[in-house]
Amino acid sequence: MDGRRYFEYIVVGCGGVGSGTLYWLSKKAGIDVLGLEQFELGHHHGGSQDHSRIIRLAYHDNRYTKLTPDTYKAWEAENEMSHVIDAYAKAMAENDISFERLTGSQLRDKFPQFEIDDSYDTIYQPIAGLVDAALANSVHVQLARAKGATVLEHCPVQKIEKLPNGRVLVHTPKGVFECRRLIVTAGAWINHVLGSIGVHIPVYVTQEQVTYFATPNVKDFTKAKYPIWIYHSPKYDFYGMPMHGNSGSKIGIDAGGPVVSVDTRNYEPDKAREQACIEHLKRTIPKSLGPIMYTKTCLYTMTPDRHFVVDDCSKKGWDNVIVCCGAGHAFKFASLLGKILSEMAIDGKTTYDISKFNIDREAITNPDWTPTLYMGTGGKVPTKQSSTSKL
Repeated sequence: MDGRRYFEYIVVGCGGVGSGTLYWLSKKAGIDVLGLEQFELGHHHGGSQDHSRIIRLAYHDNRYTKLTPDTYKAWEAENEMSHVIDAYAKAMAENDISFERLTGSQLRDKFPQFEIDDSYDTIYQPIAGLVDAALANSVHVQLARAKGATVLEHCPVQKIEKLPNGRVLVHTPKGVFECRRLIVTAGAWINHVLGSIGVHIPVYVTQEQVTYFATPNVKDFTKAKYPIWIYHSPKYDFYGMPMHGNSGSKIGIDAGGPVVSVDTRNYEPDKAREQACIEHLKRTIPKSLGPIMYTKTCLYTMTPDRHFVVDDCSKKGWDNVIVCCGAGHAFKFASLLGKILSEMAIDGKTTYDISKFNIDREAITNPDWTPTLYMGTGGKVPTKQSSTSKL
C-alpha cells in the first residue's frame, strides 16, 4: 500500500456480500474504494465459503421474490408441510415466477433419485442452480482490484469515529483510514464493528454444517441430472445439491446448529446432525448415500425474524454508515446486495425495494420479539434464558 489514508468508500468484511460490494463500488469509484478483511481472503471462519451455494428464484416470502430475478442479472454482470409449499407458491405467483406444483410421484418421474410417494407435496422451479462461493468471492475481489480498489487482509476494525466534517475515521492495526461512506458487511462480527458507534443489531450466531457423501452412483448426482432441493419438516429444514468442486453429493440442515459466538464456536462436526442427514437421505434419496467424505462447519448470523438488514444508521446519527446482515441466507443475493449497497453509498438511495429490511423494524427494536429462525417452518429457537443466545 502506498500510504494513502483517505478513500471515498470503505467496506468492512470481504466475504460474499462484502466482496460483491467492493466490485460494484469499484465499477464507479475505482481507486476510491478500500476493503478491510480481518482474516485472510477466502478464510473459513465465517459464512462465505465452500464450493457450492444454492441460487434460486423460488422463495417463500414476497420481499425476496421481488429481488430473486435480479440475483441472476447481478451474478451475470461478472459473467410434507403444505402451508410452507403454499407460501412458496403464493410468493412466486405474486411476482410472475413460473413453477409446477407436483405430487411426490410426479417429482419422482422427473428425477428418479427421489424415491418418494404422494404423501409429499412439492414445488418445482426450473431456474435454479449453484454459485461457486469461494470462486465468486475471489473473482469479485480480483475485479475490484483490477478497477483500482485497495483490499487489505489481516486488518480488523478496532474503532470507528466521526470527524467534525462528518467523515468517518476507521481505526485498524494497519493505520487509521478516513472515508465519506462506510459499509459494514462483517457477518458474525457485525456488532464488534458497530459497537463503537452505539449501534447494536440483535443477532443469533449459530454453528452450522454441511456433509458430503461419496455416492457410488456418481452419474446420477451431477448438475446435469440432479436438482438442488429443499425439504421442510416440523423438526429440520434439509437442503441438498449436486456435485460441484468435489465428487460428493451435498446435504445440510438449515439453522439446525447450536448458538455460539465467534470466540466459542469450534470446527467439530455434530454427529447427531450428520446422522439426521443420513436418516433423511435413507428415506428420500438413498442412492445419494455413500461413505462420508467430510463435514464442514460455518457460521450463520441471523436476525430474530430471519430477514435481512439493509439500511443506514441514520437513526443513531450515523447516516454515512451503511450496514447489511444477510440473516444466514444471503449468498445467493451477494452480488445483488453488493450492487444495492453501492447504490446506497454513491447515490444515497437504491432502485430496489429494500423497505422491509429496515433497521428499525419491530423484530430488531423489540427485545421481547419471539425469534423465528427456520425459514418458513418455525422450529426450535434460542431462548432468552440462554446465556449465549442473542449477541
